[in-house]
Amino acid sequence: MRAAGRSGRVRLWDRLAASDPGLLRLTAGLRTVTAITLTLAVLAGIGVPVPRLVAGAMAAMVATFAIREKQPARQAVTLALGLPVALASVSLGALLNQHVVVGDLFFVALIFSAVYGRRFGDRGTALGLIGFQIYFLSLFVQATPAVLPALYGVIGVAFACSATARFVLLPQTPAGTLDRLRRAFRARLAQLIASQAKLPDAGPEEVEKVLEELRTRTARLHETALMIQGRLEDGTSDPAVARLLQRRVADAEIAAERLGLLLLTARSAERTDTLTLHLPGAPVPSGVESPVRDGAAAALRRDLRALRVLMLRPAKETSGTALAQVRNRLLGYREEENLPEASPAVQDVFRGLGEAARASLGLRLALDGPQDDESADTPATTRSREELDAEDAAIEISEERTPQAEPTGLARPTTRAALQVAVGSSLAIAGGELLSSQRWYWAVLTCWIVFLNTASTGEILVKGYRRLLGTVLGVVAGIGLAGLVGHHTWLAFGLVLVFIFAMFYSAPLSYTLMSFFVTAMLGLLYTLLNTYSAEVLVLRIEETALGAACGVFAAAVVLPVHTDRRTNELLVAVLDRLADVTRGAVDQLSGGTGGDLVERARELDQALADLRAATQPLTHPITPLRSRRDSVRYVVALLETCAYHGRSLAATAELLPTHPSIAADPRLRGACGRIVHNIEAIAAHVADPRAAVEMESGSSIASMLEPGTLRTPRYGRVTDRVLRHLQRLDEAVSGLARPLGVTGGPAG
Repeated sequence: MRAAGRSGRVRLWDRLAASDPGLLRLTAGLRTVTAITLTLAVLAGIGVPVPRLVAGAMAAMVATFAIREKQPARQAVTLALGLPVALASVSLGALLNQHVVVGDLFFVALIFSAVYGRRFGDRGTALGLIGFQIYFLSLFVQATPAVLPALYGVIGVAFACSATARFVLLPQTPAGTLDRLRRAFRARLAQLIASQAKLPDAGPEEVEKVLEELRTRTARLHETALMIQGRLEDGTSDPAVARLLQRRVADAEIAAERLGLLLLTARSAERTDTLTLHLPGAPVPSGVESPVRDGAAAALRRDLRALRVLMLRPAKETSGTALAQVRNRLLGYREEENLPEASPAVQDVFRGLGEAARASLGLRLALDGPQDDESADTPATTRSREELDAEDAAIEISEERTPQAEPTGLARPTTRAALQVAVGSSLAIAGGELLSSQRWYWAVLTCWIVFLNTASTGEILVKGYRRLLGTVLGVVAGIGLAGLVGHHTWLAFGLVLVFIFAMFYSAPLSYTLMSFFVTAMLGLLYTLLNTYSAEVLVLRIEETALGAACGVFAAAVVLPVHTDRRTNELLVAVLDRLADVTRGAVDQLSGGTGGDLVERARELDQALADLRAATQPLTHPITPLRSRRDSVRYVVALLETCAYHGRSLAATAELLPTHPSIAADPRLRGACGRIVHNIEAIAAHVADPRAAVEMESGSSIASMLEPGTLRTPRYGRVTDRVLRHLQRLDEAVSGLARPLGVTGGPAG
């Protein structure tokens, strides 16, 4: 019974870790709610009236969510600096509130400074947020000079409670966050393999659903891998350990994605296109309607389940003779003589299982250390360990790259955004005061918020639409909740805490949902301040719509960055990094020195993530340009396919110095030359459509796989796999040329 309970808790924890990598959303929500609860408890204990309780709750929320730095020491400094900023801001808000013109001019200047402060990194962003939000707080509670001493005390308590929640009750260190992210990676890896295990038996009516699940879980796994890579530097004290983790995470991700492709190919009459796993709504590959009926199908199902267990659990939780035998069996598939009697495509799946098991072993050793019992190792397992040890020993710390020159003056993104939001806020103030001389600041708040974490007119438009939709839904909920709560003060505060937690927990998932919780919470705050009415919440909708419109207008008129321009810039960046990774990997596989390929692959992934985020306005469901939306999705999916093959080439090239069975082949350099040229030609065309570029054509790279071309065994070395990755990359680059308007694509 106790074991069953523990197993249930473990499964629940794994689901939570997979749904919230690193528990970042959970921690943000709990920390904010804890800070507010402490503030309310302290202030209520000394008999503070309800309006100042509201002010304290808002100040605690701002002091908690504004700080985004990863190192606790830096967080403490920023929080300490934030207190005098907050006190100065509430003072000016109370003093200037009665002077309309001067107050408005100062508010615009404050908004400009807060946005411009982003150029100074996380600390500048945090202090700007605190300054703006506390000034907004002074307007919300209608602060006057007479109540300033009391507000100083309230804000001081709020900052002290925020510090207590952050550093004492719910501390979060970079190492702890990284550890939780690694567990999330394991959980998402296990989820992906669980979806892959459904493929062999999925019937014709189920295969499309399973394939869509594969796409979703493959994307989520990659998202977690990127999050880990972004926190390695802060979360580990040793650069060599960080690089080892980076390599092992990349190996596991590539092995898992490749296994899915091999399983699809085993069901199909032909090799599955990598694009199938990256293009949402892509048609089911031909010939995959029938389940796998091969004689080894039962063993395949068994071994997929076993691989999931190995991927999910740390070494200390999977010790035992039975699991050691399972691990040995899976690693044995890396040897040709251990493959079961099956069709060539199904044998490829078993080879993929062996490579995934090796990646699992490397991941376990990197995360948990050498805790496995090696006494039961088979020769195949011993060989895998020796390979991993040799790779670990060969890790070198690369030199720092020369930072790229940043734009200056009006070309600087922070300067442009500051000017845009200042103009938009000025319009919002003027229009907002026409709607309401008391609550005009809602329009300004919306204008401010739609500029946060956006970089193009399209992104601002979509964010404004989502905020308006969430506000409308929140007003409906707020009207109902206000009637339900009535004058029950502490019930209202309890619901406010619930909504704040939901707001922070849902923020990264849905901006519309976050806006809903914010507006519903405000309805309760108005109830607490005895200023609630249905007209007030309807006015909020009007002010929100006005603020969003002012933000979009300012973004479109003042130094505009159109979505097309931004996506083209990011697309060129992705193509440049793709060419860099491909050139470096093939150079190393050809006998040269490829440089820091793992880091280059990470930069490619990050550039692609930036592009994917920037194209959201073009792929949003409300866009009227359906054909363009489909074209953008297709291009992004092709780039994800290219990135997968680029990562795979880089990972294979990294093995070359430590694996005596892998030999460099100078002929690969020739196969790569055309691909890199065509990538650069597409990038040049995107950067300048008038540029005279020409795609090179020639014989298919697949022709190098024909007998007699490269005299090597079919499996057990890299040339065959490298050429297949190059072939798929060549095809994907050729596919990119068509939707991007580059003529003369390479022949197949």
